[in-house]
Amino acid sequence: MISPPKAYENIPFLNSPYCRPVRLQLEYLHPEVTMQEQGVKSTIVLFGSARIPSPEAAETTRNKNLAALTPFYDEARRLAQIVSTTCQTNHECEYVIMTGGGGGIMEAGNRGAAEAGCKSISLNIVLPHEQEANPFVTPELNFEFRYFSMRKMHFLLRAKAVCIFPGGFGTFDELFEALTLVQTGKIQPMPILLFGTDHWKRIVDWEYMAECGLISQKDLDLFTFCDTADEAWQRINEFYENN
Repeated sequence: MISPPKAYENIPFLNSPYCRPVRLQLEYLHPEVTMQEQGVKSTIVLFGSARIPSPEAAETTRNKNLAALTPFYDEARRLAQIVSTTCQTNHECEYVIMTGGGGGIMEAGNRGAAEAGCKSISLNIVLPHEQEANPFVTPELNFEFRYFSMRKMHFLLRAKAVCIFPGGFGTFDELFEALTLVQTGKIQPMPILLFGTDHWKRIVDWEYMAECGLISQKDLDLFTFCDTADEAWQRINEFYENN
């Protein structure tokens, strides 16, 4: 008689609705254990659109408004280089660049770290249109998630700063999640940097929200506008020097 498969080897059972709690636990444990093994102590998270083209791709991009956002790719790449070369010294893994693993701004972050000869992290997500991790991610720190909730948790678990570049619904989701968690005291305050002062002030009327009483005036201090990688790095350093 052939022995039945053990429960933990029964893939159809593990993929069934009954095992959703187990899958959620594994999506917490696997990245957590791996990052501990890789010595990752803290991260700088970069959010932004997967659609923003690299300088190499900008010339062939049909949407000229989108192509005009390419300088943000350059700044994300530059920021990752600055952070990685400054903090990943003597085999220390502080302020490791973490992205969602896709193209655009995410690619720029992983690319900048790779060009500096440093580690970076990808938290990829299974989507209907199958987003694939970009080629610049450190292979040992390339993770793929089924559940947005666990992915969101890992984004902020070790974060020392969150850098938000122009993006769509996903970027807005991560931005307001981070702001809400800091606002409500669920996580420690950290620099939340909005890249592109004019862009973000046009996209969201922050002052109007405060005038309406939907947020308090002091909530406007939860984030900072910046335009360059050097400015962002200065703001991060100033925050921790003063706190």
